[in-house]
Amino acid sequence: MASAQWPCLLLVLSSGLVASGFQKSPSRSLGKRSLPDGVVRGIEVYSTKISCKVTSRFAHNVVTTRAVNRADTAKEVSFDVELPKTAFITNFTLTIDGVTYPGNVKEKEVAKKQYEKAVSQGKTAGLVKASGRKLEKFTVSVNVAAGSKVTFELTYEELLKRHKGKYEMFLKVQPKQLVKHFEIEADIFEPQGISSLDAEASFITNDLLGSALTKSFSGKKGHVSFKPSLDQQRSCPTCTDSLLNGDFTITYDVNRESPANVQIVNGYFVHFFAPQGLPVVPKNVVFVIDVSGSMYGRKMEQTKDALLRILEDVNEEDHLNFILFSGQVTTWKDSLVRATPENTQEARAFVKSIKDQGMTNINDGLLRGISMLNKAREEHRVPERSTSIVIMLTDGDANVGESRPEKIQENVRNAIGGKFPLYNLGFGNNLNYNFLESMALENHGLARRIYEDSDANLQLQGFYDEVANPLLTGVEVEYPENAILDLTQNAYQHLYDGSEIVVAGRLVDQDVNSFKADVKGHGAINDLTFTEEVDMNEMEKARREQDYIFGNYIERLWAYLTIEQLLEKRKKARGEEKENLTAQALDLSLKYHFVTPLTSMVVTKPEDSEDQTAIADKPGEGPVDAVTPSSAYLTSYQPPQTPYYYVDGDPHFIIQVPEKDDAICFNIDEAPGTVLRLIQDPVTGLTVNGQIIGEKRDSPDSKATKTYFGKVGIARAPMDLRIEVTPEKVAIWNGAAQSIFSWLDTVTVTQDGLSVRINRKKNMVVSFGDGVTFVVVLHQVWKKHPVHQDFLGFYVADSRRMSAQTHGLLGQFLHPFDFKVSDVHPGSDPTKPDATMVVKNHRLTVTRGSQKDYRKDVSTGTKVACWFVHNNGQGLIDGVHTDYIVPDLF
Repeated sequence: MASAQWPCLLLVLSSGLVASGFQKSPSRSLGKRSLPDGVVRGIEVYSTKISCKVTSRFAHNVVTTRAVNRADTAKEVSFDVELPKTAFITNFTLTIDGVTYPGNVKEKEVAKKQYEKAVSQGKTAGLVKASGRKLEKFTVSVNVAAGSKVTFELTYEELLKRHKGKYEMFLKVQPKQLVKHFEIEADIFEPQGISSLDAEASFITNDLLGSALTKSFSGKKGHVSFKPSLDQQRSCPTCTDSLLNGDFTITYDVNRESPANVQIVNGYFVHFFAPQGLPVVPKNVVFVIDVSGSMYGRKMEQTKDALLRILEDVNEEDHLNFILFSGQVTTWKDSLVRATPENTQEARAFVKSIKDQGMTNINDGLLRGISMLNKAREEHRVPERSTSIVIMLTDGDANVGESRPEKIQENVRNAIGGKFPLYNLGFGNNLNYNFLESMALENHGLARRIYEDSDANLQLQGFYDEVANPLLTGVEVEYPENAILDLTQNAYQHLYDGSEIVVAGRLVDQDVNSFKADVKGHGAINDLTFTEEVDMNEMEKARREQDYIFGNYIERLWAYLTIEQLLEKRKKARGEEKENLTAQALDLSLKYHFVTPLTSMVVTKPEDSEDQTAIADKPGEGPVDAVTPSSAYLTSYQPPQTPYYYVDGDPHFIIQVPEKDDAICFNIDEAPGTVLRLIQDPVTGLTVNGQIIGEKRDSPDSKATKTYFGKVGIARAPMDLRIEVTPEKVAIWNGAAQSIFSWLDTVTVTQDGLSVRINRKKNMVVSFGDGVTFVVVLHQVWKKHPVHQDFLGFYVADSRRMSAQTHGLLGQFLHPFDFKVSDVHPGSDPTKPDATMVVKNHRLTVTRGSQKDYRKDVSTGTKVACWFVHNNGQGLIDGVHTDYIVPDLF
């Protein structure tokens, strides 16, 4: 269904910021001391901006709030935003005194154990999302030192759905204190041209709104700006509290000279379809209404009121009936009747007489209504060119007759047979919403929760209005054969007046000169085909214009729509199909950085913050599950002033000997693909291996082929843990469960006895409790370099808890050993003297040189002087270097 969606962009700034413990003051007079405007308990919120950029219905929204702690002590500051349920968060950053703490999107299950551990230690996440009627709440709090500045920035994206002929941005504004610079700014770009644009606020008079609000549109561009001054924000001329507490709404629509519009950018396309002026297709509607005892009182009265309002607007060409179910099933008429004035008058009397009674038999009520529609069609009692709809309302779960949800779904699915949609309305919270939604989706409909509130009757009537006027049935959107990949949903049972069908995909050939799209459907009078021809040259001209707002918007729109539809299909799928849909949606969510029901946003906060990590989840409409998002702690890594052992570069092994205040180094020359044992501790079960890689090709300037470590494997047998590090990614296995992270992430994974910290594009710090810490350094080169490629360095930063039995090319040096250097004399290179070294009862010729330590600075490194042992460390290492070759990484 194209139109039954909530309004598109809902936002509550429930503070810009909130100072902990804040109490509002009724006037500006504060006795002996008067605080500056906008300062509440020491916190000044000096800027809040909501920036909305909409290109072809796809909205990119950034909420930024800036504050400063003017108190003499640290204060906790909270940032709250409510955003639409249909939106996906894409980014969040927290900046304190110029240092930015980013958010990263992770698979929800990846850090489940780590999160549970955090909760058990009392370090609950500081960032949560709660679901409301239309909104989801985003909250994060942080401790801000005296005099420090903090900036919160939240980004989310959403495809605006056309609803009753308008695209709507609905911002619920509630800053809780005066804000020196408060601004809402929306830039809209629509290639079809903007036909109307309006903005209004419920919390401010038209006189004040007029001076704070500007709105304009011309051709393809529209602009709205709302910038109230401090005085315009005051609830009274001398008050310090804000009147900004209510709804700010922007609505617009586009020109409809053509029913369809196709746009193509960078190989991705989006196709919008919303015809105008078509006659309405007659509909056959069966209302299946729960009249069980739980509907007693206000719910029943509101339901009856909504049905009476619907009867006032019903089309005379429509056919309808009412099915009532409690423990039994009763009907108004034995069959569908036409909505003549006489019949609708009789229907009103019937609705007014409805009373609640008994139990809840959903199965029999639905099957009776479906049977009635099928029979009317078979017996030609309804027009050939009409469409059928079932609308079911219930406030509870089935408790009499067939009460197993999966069996009810099967019965309904078989009875409808794909011929018409089922719309399920769930009244209140005491019901199995997941069951209602799954049953509706597998029958080409949708579910909607009706909230128990004073406007429940309007919610019911509002839903009916969305489906009251079908313009086309059996809609199919077709493209040239073998020309399109990754197409989103392109077949719809209905297109309703005031809505819009949106299809997106990817072109196989980006260099085509033209592109054709057909939309076919059955109208009230005849079958229709709408054809849209796209000239790629004209499209390229338009593309240059669009870049000024949102360059890659079509690809992100495609990803948003694809994820949304995969998640919808997933709700009704089972077994292997559900697993495949989950995998596809998760992959796209991670790739495009969307917080969806399969992912969580992990936000790492400053070290002195009591809650070092925060998470954002995307809740659903079903039962509230225990929150088990990815979560982590910040474990900032500072290289300790202790002995160090590492291998980096070509591969150079460096061993510091603290007793000598000196270091020894050696190389291992082996072919690419060779795996070397670096560390093995039979007591702790720790093993570290590294695999060698070569250059892309031999350098013409090099005498010998350079090799590096291109893969590092860290394993701990007692934990059934493996970590595989490459220059592209970090993979962690807990038994058979795998988690994959990118070097573009900054994220910490923790569980019992383990902490893995990835610092974006720099290094990975792995700690096994207190006393064992490894660092893997990432070296990145220019991707198009003809010779070099990315590689890794491995550092032992702390080995205090490793056993005396530890061995390996590095491991054997983790225990004290001695060496003596004598007879220093000039070598073949005048800058590098040779000497004689006695170590492990061997007399060796060594050369003075230097290597680099890249722990602190991965780009230039720190020079480390060392004595170089030739011939693959022969005489220094136990045995020969080939003794350390192992068959594979683990």
